[in-house]
Amino acid sequence: MAHRPFGTCFFEQYAQITLSTLLGSEFASLVGRDRPDLQSADGHTLGIEVTRAMEQSKDAAAALMADIAGITPDPEDEDLAEILETGYAYGLEGGRYIGTRELSYWTMALPMRRIIKSKVFKVGNGFYGHFEKTGLFVFCKDQLGEAEAQKTMNYTLSIQRDQDIRYDRLYLADVDDLFVCNLADGLQSSSRLSRYPITQQQRKDFFREAVRRQEAE
Repeated sequence: MAHRPFGTCFFEQYAQITLSTLLGSEFASLVGRDRPDLQSADGHTLGIEVTRAMEQSKDAAAALMADIAGITPDPEDEDLAEILETGYAYGLEGGRYIGTRELSYWTMALPMRRIIKSKVFKVGNGFYGHFEKTGLFVFCKDQLGEAEAQKTMNYTLSIQRDQDIRYDRLYLADVDDLFVCNLADGLQSSSRLSRYPITQQQRKDFFREAVRRQEAE
């Protein structure tokens, strides 16, 4: 298969598939656009920016390079065969592999707090336009855990508190979970965070559908 130049569409589609499957029909009709990446068809009801974050260190960079898909594939492994064929790998094999086409996506990723701060600043300045509801979806290369998701949510709440335009929801996705953070005013901290496990079969289904859509373009 001849690979086209890398684009972010695979991850935007993966995010939309994840949201619609785990959270329901509100997200089923989102379309891929720009500023923000996913929008309701009417262009003003719901907008979601999709981005990525990972640890920034020499060790993380070395691990990223070492995990490029196709270095040591098992020809009998169906998932790895798919990786080699599509050039993507997110969600397969427990997140242990990176597809060759998505390498640049992760190498450009910022640490979590830096990417959150950047995206909060942009939404506050109207960079993503004006929507009735606005969300930020962050793919994480590393496993988060509930405590880290809580810290990230609290950090987001604190830095956008004084902005007129703010995110209503923060979605934190690692391979095994989607954490949904409700950033609305007046809520108890204990009721803000919800965790949605992602099964191995769902990961495969999300991957295959995102690849199908990407290749259909």
